[in-house]
Amino acid sequence: MPDTTLTSDRSHDEPSPGQYDDAAGYYTAGDPIADKKAPDGPIDERWQTRKFEARLVNPANRRKLSIIIVGTGLAGGAAAATLGEAGYNVKSFCYQDSPRRAHSIAAQGGINAAKNYKEDGDSVHRLFYDTVKGGDYRSRESNVYRLAEVSTNIIDQCVAQGVPFAREYGGLLDNRSFGGVQVSRTFYARGQTGQQLLIGAYQAMERQVKLGTVTEYTRHEMLEVIVVDGRARGIVARNMVTGEIETHLADVVVLASGGYGNVFYLSTNAMGSNVTAAWRAHRKGAYMANPCYTQIHPTCIPVSGDHQSKLTLMSESLRNDGRIWVPKKAEDCTKDPREIPEEDRDYYLERIYPSFGNLVPRDIASRQAKNMCDEGRGVGPMVGDFRRGVYLDFADAIERLGEDAIREKYDNLFDMYERITGENPYEVPMRIYPAVHYVMGGLWVDYDLQSTITGLFVTGEANFSDHGANRLGASALMQGLADGYFVLPHTIRDYLSDGPFEPVDESHPAVVEAQNSVQERIEKFLSINGTRSVDSFHRELGNIMWEYCGMERTAEGLRKAIDMIRELKREFWTDLKVLGSANTLNQSLEKAGRVADFIELGELMCIDALNRRESCGGHFRGESQTEDGEALRHDDEFAYVAAWEWNGDPGSNEMGTPILHKEELVYTAIEMKQRSYK
Repeated sequence: MPDTTLTSDRSHDEPSPGQYDDAAGYYTAGDPIADKKAPDGPIDERWQTRKFEARLVNPANRRKLSIIIVGTGLAGGAAAATLGEAGYNVKSFCYQDSPRRAHSIAAQGGINAAKNYKEDGDSVHRLFYDTVKGGDYRSRESNVYRLAEVSTNIIDQCVAQGVPFAREYGGLLDNRSFGGVQVSRTFYARGQTGQQLLIGAYQAMERQVKLGTVTEYTRHEMLEVIVVDGRARGIVARNMVTGEIETHLADVVVLASGGYGNVFYLSTNAMGSNVTAAWRAHRKGAYMANPCYTQIHPTCIPVSGDHQSKLTLMSESLRNDGRIWVPKKAEDCTKDPREIPEEDRDYYLERIYPSFGNLVPRDIASRQAKNMCDEGRGVGPMVGDFRRGVYLDFADAIERLGEDAIREKYDNLFDMYERITGENPYEVPMRIYPAVHYVMGGLWVDYDLQSTITGLFVTGEANFSDHGANRLGASALMQGLADGYFVLPHTIRDYLSDGPFEPVDESHPAVVEAQNSVQERIEKFLSINGTRSVDSFHRELGNIMWEYCGMERTAEGLRKAIDMIRELKREFWTDLKVLGSANTLNQSLEKAGRVADFIELGELMCIDALNRRESCGGHFRGESQTEDGEALRHDDEFAYVAAWEWNGDPGSNEMGTPILHKEELVYTAIEMKQRSYK
């Protein structure tokens, strides 16, 4: 792509993106990597082909095989229920006190499926196309087509489980639209879709607990994966109540442990959400793919001060009826929004993107909100040097549909907003601002969802495979349930057909090594005896990540962030203060392990972002944008998955120089284009 398409603020003497590597010296180039499990042939036949080719396990042999699943959200809960019902012996782990508290419960807006109930032109192929386009052509087309293909099965499964999806007057399931698309394909249960879907998966799993095929381990945190002769054969977990270090062995391990958005400290994730399960696997040989791809959600309640440890999501579904605007004049930003006349309001998304309006994808809506606030037209209280907020206004919708209709759709969301802010959104426009929400990066997996560690499978947000550089709204629940109910049960049986496997004893050197590494790490945290709390390090890391690896990244800022993170890491391991002991409930100790992993992850995220000198989806490099400030990809150089290999000493806290393996992205069913929503 010629350099002349870049913005004019680039010096004419500055090299084009391909002339040098911004991240040179920060990584080592490795061999290319390929997804050898993906079948060939017409894209609409690939999943059926793979399911047929996958070897079977007869029912008698299933009873002899054991599976560990880490995580009980939609991906983990659905997988445990399905594999338990198939007859395997499943051990299910979660750090919460109940599987029902998995973070999937917090999803609000809906779940996509290509049912075409509205007869508005939807289809499996259109859902596939919208998802690939929304991900800025940085996802695998085979995986995305499979996701779109099985989406219709998910709705039928969930309805059969009793999930109370919204219905039209005649009793048919209702749909609403979401950002990045022009059809209505999102099924929803008011603003509680994640909760209702999780209850369905939880009930299915608990049925298998009752039948004895699934064993639950609550309040257990995975701290290490056990790899024996190159195969994942178990985990080391800490009982978070007693402090006991436990070893659990199996024939195969599945990670369904969610995403790593809490690396930013302030995010919409539950405060317990962490990267430790995935990062421990990464240190053992599982490649981490596209870690810089993080999603900033455009509709969150703005930061109100330095006291916060979490941000609150307002469902993207609100953009169906709410209109987003800011004052045209900076001097109006302190006025009551109801006193600002229509002619003095800038409905900037409708102005810039007339085809999609308020329904542009999340990355675009987020970036434009930031631009408005950077111009000095943000609203709400001053936080730092400027006002972090734009209006989401329902006045037109209430006038058109009536307050009762809006209340029927969004009442619990409006109630939550009023409880947090003290403002009534039926009377005063909501104030929203972007916040870290979801991650598209994660452990690299092949078409079978198996990582680069044989026998370690990864599902849901913990893997990288389906969303590219940006996730379209209502796709997370779709991927989690697709992986758990309909993909993993077919692909894992191909691996398990080689069983029963040779039993592993707890005295095996690899098991002992994993146990010892966990124990030594815990003792190290407790022995530093410095002066700073874990939370202070986490908050500082989050500030660095948001400032330099947030909504806009530059080479200069990313290099600065890497230096700051490395200094923070040095200070962490010399000045950390963890109170209490290892042999009891100790939340400070839990946080220490999670923040240590976040610090290492943060460094890799910045290196990955520095290496990718292009803008795509949620990854926006200031050096790569069009004349009108839109993201500019460079397909000739960066149409690949960045799969990073750990290159440090396993027994040390030094990451070493990570190794980059590139998986080329090839599209046969659609054509790569620069995204446009205008």
